Amino acid sequence: MINNQYIEFLREAKLLIPQNRIYTDELRRLAWGTDAGFYRMIPQIIIRSANEEEVSQLLSLANKYKLPVTFRAAGTSLSGQAISDSILIIAGKHWEEYHIAEDRLSVSLQPGIIGEKVNEILAPFGRKFAPDPASIKSAMVGGIVINNASGMSCGTKGNSDKMLLSAKLVFADGSMLNTADVNSRKRLETNHPSFIPQLIAIRDKIRANKKLCDRIKYKYAIKNVTGLNILPFVRFNDPYDIITHLMVGSEGTLAFLSEVTMRTEYDYPFKASAMLYFKTIKEACKAVVDMKGITDIQDTQEGTFNPFPVKAAELLDWKSLASVSDPIYLEYKKDNDNKTTEGLTAILTETRASSVEELQRNISAIQKVLQNHETYIPVHFTDKPEEYSKFWAIRSGIFPAVGGTRKPGTTCLIEDVAFHIEDLPNATADLQQLLTRHGYDDACIYGHSLEGNYHFIINQSFESEDEVNRYEKLMSEVKTLVVDKYDGSLKAEHGTGRNMAPFVRYEWGDDAFEIMKEVKHLFDPNNLLNPGVIFNDDPKCYVKNFKPLPLIPLPQDNPVSKVNRCIECGFCEVNCVSCGFTLSSRQRIVIQREISRLKQSGENPDRVTLLEKQFDYSGNQTCAGDGLCSMSCPMGINVGDLTHLIREQHLPKNSFGYKIGNYFGVHLSEIKGALRPILSLANFGHTVIGTKTMTDITKGMHHLIGIPLWTSAMPKAYYKKEIPVSKTEPNKVVYFPSCINQTMGLAKNSPVKEPLINKMVTLLEKGGYEVVYPKGMQNLCCGTIWESKGMPDIADRKTKELEDALWTASEHGKYPILCDQSPCLHRMRKKITKMKLYEPVEFIYVYLKDKLEFTQTNRPVAIHITCSTREMGLADMLINLAKLCSTKVLIPEGVGCCAFAGDKGFTHPELNAYALRKLRPQIEKEKIKIGYSNSRTCEIGLTTHSGIPYISIAYLVDECTKTKNKNNIS
Repeated sequence: MINNQYIEFLREAKLLIPQNRIYTDELRRLAWGTDAGFYRMIPQIIIRSANEEEVSQLLSLANKYKLPVTFRAAGTSLSGQAISDSILIIAGKHWEEYHIAEDRLSVSLQPGIIGEKVNEILAPFGRKFAPDPASIKSAMVGGIVINNASGMSCGTKGNSDKMLLSAKLVFADGSMLNTADVNSRKRLETNHPSFIPQLIAIRDKIRANKKLCDRIKYKYAIKNVTGLNILPFVRFNDPYDIITHLMVGSEGTLAFLSEVTMRTEYDYPFKASAMLYFKTIKEACKAVVDMKGITDIQDTQEGTFNPFPVKAAELLDWKSLASVSDPIYLEYKKDNDNKTTEGLTAILTETRASSVEELQRNISAIQKVLQNHETYIPVHFTDKPEEYSKFWAIRSGIFPAVGGTRKPGTTCLIEDVAFHIEDLPNATADLQQLLTRHGYDDACIYGHSLEGNYHFIINQSFESEDEVNRYEKLMSEVKTLVVDKYDGSLKAEHGTGRNMAPFVRYEWGDDAFEIMKEVKHLFDPNNLLNPGVIFNDDPKCYVKNFKPLPLIPLPQDNPVSKVNRCIECGFCEVNCVSCGFTLSSRQRIVIQREISRLKQSGENPDRVTLLEKQFDYSGNQTCAGDGLCSMSCPMGINVGDLTHLIREQHLPKNSFGYKIGNYFGVHLSEIKGALRPILSLANFGHTVIGTKTMTDITKGMHHLIGIPLWTSAMPKAYYKKEIPVSKTEPNKVVYFPSCINQTMGLAKNSPVKEPLINKMVTLLEKGGYEVVYPKGMQNLCCGTIWESKGMPDIADRKTKELEDALWTASEHGKYPILCDQSPCLHRMRKKITKMKLYEPVEFIYVYLKDKLEFTQTNRPVAIHITCSTREMGLADMLINLAKLCSTKVLIPEGVGCCAFAGDKGFTHPELNAYALRKLRPQIEKEKIKIGYSNSRTCEIGLTTHSGIPYISIAYLVDECTKTKNKNNIS
C-alpha cells in the first residue's frame, strides 16, 4: 500500500507533470516496471518525463520527501539496474533531440534517441556512433552511456568513456550542470561551494596512492563496468572532466544524464569478414591473441587513423554453432560420425579500411598471423556484403536461438566477464569446464574475444530452492575464477546492477571500493538515486526478486505459441506503434503472463479482474496488430497474433458480435451497398456545411456516443457501375480491387480525378496488360478485417472463396494476380500459395517498369511505407520506384506504422494521431504538397495528419510514365 510520503509526492507531482504521464494503476506499474533483466520490482509511481526542467522538479520533490528514484531509457539492460519499487522516471520517447557539430566530429544527444538512429543520422557524413552494443537497434543513448555498453568492435578505445566530451546533468537535489558551460559551472560552485573541493580531494587521495592508481589503470585496460567508473580520477585533472566521465557506467546512481556530447567515429567504407574455424577453443583463443598483436599502423588521411586492422573477433564455441545450425559445424559433426564436437570453435573476424588497397593489406597481415595456427577449413575473407552478412547473422542469432529453445518457464541469463588478453586461452577453457561442472549442459560461450570479453548464456529456473542454490554456487565459482585466478572483470559491459552489486568490493578491494562510496555520498548524500544498484548491503540481493516467466496457455499448433519464447528483451518496441502511448508489444506479453500466473495459482482473483479490465483498452483496443514487432524481435514473435487470439477468446461463436461478423461475411456485397449511401451522405454534408463545422460535429458525436470519427479525408462512394471494362492487350493480369477501393471513391478535395480502380486499369493498359476481374468480386474479400477482429474462421472462409475465384480467373495460375491494397495482399500471400500474387509496387516494378518510359518530376514527394510493405520486404522497391518518378523523395523519420489498422483510425483515432505525430513538421519543412503510399485506409490517416493529400503510388507512376517505344524494348 502506498504510504503518506508517496501520496504527498504524487499530489505535488501532478501540479508539475500532466497526469497522463503519471502512472499509478496496477497495469502500467507492472508493464512499465518490467525491463529486459531477470529481476522484477514493481514501482509505486511511474513518471514519463519530457524535459530537463521536469526531472529537476521531480528530483527536488523526491529529495524533499526522501523517496528513492530510478531512471530508465529503453529498458534493455540485463542486470537489474533499471527496476524500482519506488519511483521510476522514464526518459524515452520525449528525449530524442540531437545536434551535429558543423565539422561532424561530434554530436549532442538526448538520452531517448536510439543508438542505431544516431548511426543513420551520421551515415551521410561518413561518421558513426562508436559504441556498438548488440542491442543498438533498440537501446537508447542514455542507457548506452550510463551503463558504458560497448559491443563487438568499439572495445575500450571507442566506448562512451573515451568518446564523451561533455554532459548535462541533473543532481539528486534537482540542481543542474552543463559541464561544458562556464556559467553553469559557476552556478554549481556558488550553490554547492564544497562540492568541487571535495571532488578534488578524492582525486588527490587516489593519486597519492600509487598502488591504487596502478590498479585502476590495470583494471580498465580491459572492459570493466563493475562498480563506479573511477578511471576519470586518473585520466583527468579538471574536475568537470572528472564529473563528466564519472557518469559513464554510473547506472543512474550519481545523477540524471539529460544530454551528452560525444566524438563521432570515422566509418570505414571498406570492410571484409572471415569465419575462422579451429579444432579446439584454446587454439582459437591463441589465434585471437596473435591477431590482437597486429599493429600495422596506416595513417591514410585525416580522421581515418587505423592502428589495428582487426576490428572485431567474435568467438563462438561449439554449442553456439550448434544452436544456430552452423553449416561448417554440421559438416564437422558428420566427418566425426556424430561423435563429440566439443572442440570446434569459430572466430568471426572483421577488418575495415579507407581504401581497397588498405583493406587488402589488412587481410594479408591477418592471414600471415593465422599461418601459425591450424584451422579446420582454409582462411577466406570476403568483402561482399551479401556473403559476410550471413556470418554476422549467425553471430546475431545465438542469443535468440539459445533463449528460444530454453525449457518452458526457465529464464535465459546472459552473464559477461572479461580477461586480460594474455590469459584468454586458459581462462576460456576454465570457464567452459566450470559451466559443465555445474550441470549447465546447454550453456554456450560467445562474444568479443578480441577484448577478452565473453558472454555465457545459461537457461536457469528459479522455481525451486535447489535451482537457486545451483545458480548461487555457479556465481560463487565464477567470482573465484575471474577475480582470484585471473584478476579480470566480473562485469565487462552489461552493468553492475543488482546482479553483481554484492561482489564490487570483492573484485576491487577495500581502497577502491571506499573511493566509490565517497563519490556516491558526494553526489547523492541521501542515497536516493537507484539504491541497491552498485552499492547493496544485502549479500544475497542477486538471488532475490526474480522475475516470473509463466507460460501463457496458447494452442501449440498455432504460430502464436511463439509468444512463450519471449525473453522480454524489448527489441520489439522500436517497431511497436503504441509503445509510449498505451502498452508496447513487450508489455502486452508481460501483462498476459501475469494474468496467466494469477489464474494458474488461484491467487488474488480481484487483481486478475482488474488487470483484464485495464488491459482491454491499453492492450487490446489500441494494438494495431500490424506485426512489425516481429521484424525486430530476435525470435520473430508477432504480438499482433496474440492480440487477435485474445479478441477471438472474447468473441465466442454464440455471441452477438460473432453473428454480426458472420452475417457481414455472407452478405458482403449488400454491406458494401449499404455503406456507399452513407459515404455519399457524409460527402454531401461536407459540401454543404464545410470542413470545420463537419469536423466539429462529428468529433463531438465520436466522443459522446462513440461513432467512427469522420475526417476531411473521408472519400465519397464508388459504385459498381464505375468499374471500367478493359480493352484487349497482349498480356493479361487478374486484378482484384480491394473491398475498400470497391467502396470508396475520391475525397472531396482530391488532387486527382480518377478513382484508383480506374487509374490502375489505365496504368496496366499503358504497360500492355488486359485486365481480367474475378467473378463475383463484389462479395469477395481477403479476410483481413475478420482476422483483425478475432474471427479467424470467417477470415479463412473468405480467403478460400477469394482463392477459388482467383484460381478460375487466372486460368489456374497462368496469369499474375494484382490486388491494389498492400495489407490485403499481405494476408493473401500468407494464405494463398499456389498463385503469383502482387501488390501495386511489386507488380509495377516487376512487370511494368521495363515497358514504361519514366520522366522524373522535380516536385518533392513524400512516401509512406506501410507495415505490410515492410513485412513483405518491398520497402526498398517502393522507394526505388518513387525515385524513378521524382528527384526529391522524402521518407519521414520516425514514422513507421500509421496505426490506421483497417478501421482503428475511425474507432480509435487517437492511436493514429500518436503514430503520425512526427509527420506534419517534416512535410511542412520540406514544402511537400503530396504524398504516396499503397493502402487506401492508411492514406486517409496520412492525409488527416499531414495536411497534404496522400494517394496511391499508382497515380505517381502513371503521371511520370508513357508507353516505351516498342522498338527500344530489348
